[in-house]
Amino acid sequence: MTKVRVLFADTDAMGVVYHTNYIKWFELGRNEFMRQLGVPYTEMEKLGLNLPLIKVSCEYLKFATYDQLLTVETEFDYIRRATVRFNSRIWDENMEKLLVEGYTIHACINHEGKVRRIPQLLLELINKYNISKGE
Repeated sequence: MTKVRVLFADTDAMGVVYHTNYIKWFELGRNEFMRQLGVPYTEMEKLGLNLPLIKVSCEYLKFATYDQLLTVETEFDYIRRATVRFNSRIWDENMEKLLVEGYTIHACINHEGKVRRIPQLLLELINKYNISKGE
């Protein structure tokens, strides 16, 4: 989990968070989640791999406002041969009200844009993560 504070620039004319900012915070959550697992995106790039977004879904349940502190929760949903899906939830600071939930799906490609298998290093960490979570 990671925290983010809503900036004035994140809001629209109605004073609430503009909808695309939640997608940006999904990315923040994914990056921090991968870092916490020990595989920041910079390590994937060193392996010659990237995880571009191929699909996003977002359901807006409640709105956030300027200066509100939010909690971004991210977890793996699945990993397939060349794709990975992350589930994301954005909560109020105390995780009492769920504001937004959704997911992103990413393909694994090399620097030339060719689809590649998810690297073994990542698969091993995911298995370790799933076991420690009792899943």
